[in-house]
Amino acid sequence: MSADTATAHSAADTTTREPLTRPWILMYHSVADPTDDPYGITVARDRLDLQLRWLRRRGLIGVGVGTLLRAHAHGNAAKLVGLTFDDGYADFIDAALPVLRHHGCTATLFVLPGRIGGTNEWDPDGPRRPLIGEDGIRTAVAAGTEIASHGLAHTDLTRADDEELRRETWLSRRWLAELTGRAPEGFCYPYGTVDARVAGAVRDAGYTYACAIRPPTAVAGTYALARTHISQADRAVRLGVKRLRHRLGR
Repeated sequence: MSADTATAHSAADTTTREPLTRPWILMYHSVADPTDDPYGITVARDRLDLQLRWLRRRGLIGVGVGTLLRAHAHGNAAKLVGLTFDDGYADFIDAALPVLRHHGCTATLFVLPGRIGGTNEWDPDGPRRPLIGEDGIRTAVAAGTEIASHGLAHTDLTRADDEELRRETWLSRRWLAELTGRAPEGFCYPYGTVDARVAGAVRDAGYTYACAIRPPTAVAGTYALARTHISQADRAVRLGVKRLRHRLGR
């Protein structure tokens, strides 16, 4: 067996033997005008307000994933929902954060330390959107936002060689630690793609959890947390259906 194969098997063993009754984690991206959005990842500020109001009326409160998992480990997460914002868009500060504060919620913001202050150049068809800068990250931290890594540059890590994978995991964690004063707990796989090798690299880099979208069944546990995509189309009925599907494990 090759060294790479052994590493992949070790990572798979580690992730699959960590059973986790799935906490509900919602996945957002940009909070802005959703008109020009071929990917369906932009939610208007007033729609985010409606969605968080829907949660609060049901006795649910949105928190960062680190907080959610700690509460879950102690059996205190029944009324908690994880809120995540991928890619680290600059609009998080002016559009999302005030709405979160209004509803008494916090969130996890997954940022790309290799693209701080840049744009979403990895999206070929969508509009260019500015990414959060260093001052914005500090503002988010001061407001109680959990800052976590999305890798360095939004690379599909399942296609990365071992050296690139190490940079994307280890280096992004170190840069965020230098910027915020605290090493991030969480990682989010760009494009939601993960396999055993990638999950093992994230674990070895020191993260305590990682978020995917629909992880393969061979990779499970805290290093492959599934999430529910939330879009502009999600009002009360759709949110109710998505909550039910989560409860049913679908």
